[in-house]
Amino acid sequence: MKTILWATLTANGNYAQSGPDNPPTKEALADFVTHAAAAGNFIVGRRTFENLRNGGGPGSFGEVDIVLISKHAADIPGVKVVRSPQEALTYLRQKGHQTALISGGADIHNAFLEQGLVDEVVLNVAPVLEGKGLNLLIDREHYRFKHVELLGCRPLGGGVVQLHYAIGR
Repeated sequence: MKTILWATLTANGNYAQSGPDNPPTKEALADFVTHAAAAGNFIVGRRTFENLRNGGGPGSFGEVDIVLISKHAADIPGVKVVRSPQEALTYLRQKGHQTALISGGADIHNAFLEQGLVDEVVLNVAPVLEGKGLNLLIDREHYRFKHVELLGCRPLGGGVVQLHYAIGR
């Protein structure tokens, strides 16, 4: 199964912190919906899922399988709740998916990266500088340095640039 990590970062490399004063760009949201529809799924953490559900997201995902990774979340109708990245991938494989889209939060992204479970990274760079926020590759003891290969680069509009990399194994 191919795994694609999808994220929006600020121009200075932090996660773009979305909220009422700083909503996600419509270009990045439209791209996320396109990637989720193509994969037929997305994997998300609890906080990011709550932000999507509580008005920060693009609405209904129809037939897309949503997998929520959380150690504490209760069952949510229409969402598969799992406890680990490996459990999320096992579930999607059993459902017949060929690609898994890993869509959010920093803890989820870093967990997949640390375990060597990411094949490609799609980074949308938003045209803002932000003094706070989380980093994509939190330096942890077990994370290994990885070379990446640029697969593509394209403007999404609104000053957002998308970088698409394959991660060397």
